[in-house]
Amino acid sequence: MEILAVFLPLIGAIVAGFLVFVGTKDDHPPNRIDKAAQWVTSGAMILAAAAAGFVFWDVVPGNNPHTVELFTWIDSGALEVSWAIKLDTLSAVMLFMVTTVSAVIHVYSIGYMHHDHSIPRFMCYLSLFSFFMLMLVSSDNLAQLFFGWEGVGLCSYLLIGFWYDRPAANAAAIKAFLVNRVGDFGFALGIFAVFVLFQSIDYDTIFAAVPGRANVMMTLFGFEFHAITVCAVLLFIGAMGKSAQLGLHTWLPDAMEGPTPVSALIHAATMVTAGVFLVVRMSPLFEYSDTALTLVTVVGASTAIFAATVACVQNDIKRVIAYSTCSQLGYMFFAAGVSAYSAGMFHLITHAFFKALLFLGAGSVIHAMSDEQDMRKMGGIWKKIPVTYALMWIGSLALGGVWPFAGYFSKDSILEAAYAANTLAGGYAFWLGIAAAFLTAFYSWRLLIMTFHGQPRADKKVMAKVHESPKVMILPLMVLAAGAMFMGYVGFNSFVGHGMEAFWGKAILVLPTHPAMEAAHHVPLWVKYLPLGVGIAGITLAYVLYMGLPSVPGMLANRMQGLYRFLLNKWYFDELYDLIFVRPAFYLGRGLWKSGDGALIDGVGPDGIAAAVRYLAKRAAALQSGYLYHYAFAMVGGVVVLVTWYLFGHSG
Repeated sequence: MEILAVFLPLIGAIVAGFLVFVGTKDDHPPNRIDKAAQWVTSGAMILAAAAAGFVFWDVVPGNNPHTVELFTWIDSGALEVSWAIKLDTLSAVMLFMVTTVSAVIHVYSIGYMHHDHSIPRFMCYLSLFSFFMLMLVSSDNLAQLFFGWEGVGLCSYLLIGFWYDRPAANAAAIKAFLVNRVGDFGFALGIFAVFVLFQSIDYDTIFAAVPGRANVMMTLFGFEFHAITVCAVLLFIGAMGKSAQLGLHTWLPDAMEGPTPVSALIHAATMVTAGVFLVVRMSPLFEYSDTALTLVTVVGASTAIFAATVACVQNDIKRVIAYSTCSQLGYMFFAAGVSAYSAGMFHLITHAFFKALLFLGAGSVIHAMSDEQDMRKMGGIWKKIPVTYALMWIGSLALGGVWPFAGYFSKDSILEAAYAANTLAGGYAFWLGIAAAFLTAFYSWRLLIMTFHGQPRADKKVMAKVHESPKVMILPLMVLAAGAMFMGYVGFNSFVGHGMEAFWGKAILVLPTHPAMEAAHHVPLWVKYLPLGVGIAGITLAYVLYMGLPSVPGMLANRMQGLYRFLLNKWYFDELYDLIFVRPAFYLGRGLWKSGDGALIDGVGPDGIAAAVRYLAKRAAALQSGYLYHYAFAMVGGVVVLVTWYLFGHSG
């Protein structure tokens, strides 16, 4: 079953890729080929989800963690790497979540992409992306994880730039690819450092050897550093890139240029959660470095508040949800930073359902509004698309942390653990997390009100066409809505409650010196209810500003233009990077091109020689004047030279 769960999406991608080739033939009806690609890839993902369900049941309730070794991949000296499928609680949970959400998105895409001219190519990319993600979460070693890691990076480039005839989509795809390469470089260095320290990149070997190397030092650039800290920090840099943490986050909002199902797949359940999975998987390594854990906590908390502030002023419906994803990923990371890995994973799972629901719900709105994404051009449509409206409410309630929806349980667990950590970094994360919870509720209801309520702001022709999405798009949303409503109840006891140790087993290691998760059950009542309170306050503020006093937000933006522009321009990170990296790179490249390559290498080399030959040829050609006396003069001159040479050459 585990092989089917991992490799069925690959089979679907191969078949869809073949149909891309077949679709170029004129003797095959495109509509039939499109449907074949949709049914094959969606069917394969549904079967993979069913297989993943059986695997989860076998591994977790059946208490049967195991590893399926397929073959030896690399055998070179001390480095031996197997291609294997590791099945413990962590990988089984991720397998089930990825396949389920991906299957829902595949089915949704049948309706959303029905008008596109490249459906087989889209479905091929979608399934291939899912395969690489499954390969990543089921890996048995860091090399296999890196294979899946780079695979999802490649597929994200293809999916974000799927509409390659749009310059903005091409630019976004390139940006995502390059920013991720920065993080991946750190990740690769981390793998090298792990191998140097442990002489292995196999998980079980590394984890068994960590306690014995807890105090080993490593020399870098003439300085000594704690070896495990070096390894953990480098691995975390990789996680920062893939999970869009502060500093390496700039690719994520631009990735909204891809089709909406891509946004849901990349930014809800799969690629962006890979970094969180990496940190949790490597918990036996991170636990022995308080410095690395503090870094993870601070970066995660800073990302949570940064992205939440930016989301409050965005006007593109998908960008609001994208920055929300960035903020929620910050929660997951600072949970891992205070050693509350299980709380971080709980939020990862609940977030996958309600954020995919919000993205696909936004896609349903865009579909209804004739591809309009600007919330300022929406409003007054809730009666025309009531099902989408209700589903967006469910997703927003879960995201806002309102009881009894899933986000309430998982987000509160993280905040309680941060408070219970009783450290400076934990306190920093707790209070920034509380502030981010308030802003999350505010921008979620700002989105709902601007999109669905008030007077219609769209063109009359657009409003006349507003309609509910087809069943093939609505039914997948209902599956996700069920997860957003009930996953908190279902998973609380196992993920973060009293059944936590039995559920996770050996998949996660937490040292006795990091008791935040256990202490979270005993925090004061005000800590437990504060997140819900600030969430309700955020919802209330959104209602007052956008329903009761709709002229006030514009007035505040005018009066506080500096702050408004600072947030609207995303804290000017893009402009800063453009100034520090992009412009100098262009300047250097142009200089090397014009001066180095053009003037020096080509000018002195091939172009210079060619120019010299051309000049000499022109001068020689000038001698061929066509006048007889010129030629006679040249002959006489030649005779004089020869006679002179003969006389003086033989005079001695």
